[in-house]
Amino acid sequence: MRQIVLDTETTGLEVVQGHRIVEVAAVEMIDRRLTGRHFHRYINPKRAVDEGALRVHGLDEAFLADKPVFSDVAADLAGFLAGAQLIIHNAPFDRGFLAAEFERAACADGDTVLADVLDTLAMARELHPGKRNSLDALCERYGVDNSGRTLHGALLDAELLAEVYLAMTRGQESLITLLAAEDAAGLAAGDSGLHGLEIAVLRPTDAELEAHQALLAGMGGKEPPLWLQS
Repeated sequence: MRQIVLDTETTGLEVVQGHRIVEVAAVEMIDRRLTGRHFHRYINPKRAVDEGALRVHGLDEAFLADKPVFSDVAADLAGFLAGAQLIIHNAPFDRGFLAAEFERAACADGDTVLADVLDTLAMARELHPGKRNSLDALCERYGVDNSGRTLHGALLDAELLAEVYLAMTRGQESLITLLAAEDAAGLAAGDSGLHGLEIAVLRPTDAELEAHQALLAGMGGKEPPLWLQS
């Protein structure tokens, strides 16, 4: 299964107020293994960056001035995301911004690549109700090293989220995968899956057989029971 862990940084919090994406990063996993392939771009939003957002990611207008606009990277991003399930922390936020950017760029594949999205924030809230479930909190909870995260950055956050997601889903899914692999190996070898097991046969003693026959004889009433009739 191909999955993409994705994160964005933006000029502000509200897409309906015209805020734009300033950074997008996507990290590829196949069958729960990081492949090393990723997509990462800084984006010129063609608008001011809110002070609050600047304090979060540090990407100012001077740094973004010579970067491509979203429409220049939309097709490449859609191509990288195509056919994958997206894993996003607080998915409605990032998905809303991406949908608006793809629509503004007239990218025909935008809706398709955003169709299958898994929200790790919703997942974490189900697993840890009443607890903090920010990315930093989850890194601490699952032992993921986030010491290099002094500012938010889309690529670093996507890489951290990939490790957190794998840790959150490691238990049952890993067991199922292991059992499936062992069953497949057994079938390929032509056995029943019970190889290596020793079946112990416990035979009754003479005293146990006599007691059993006496019990059966006493269960028939006036007529001999069927199991004693020849």
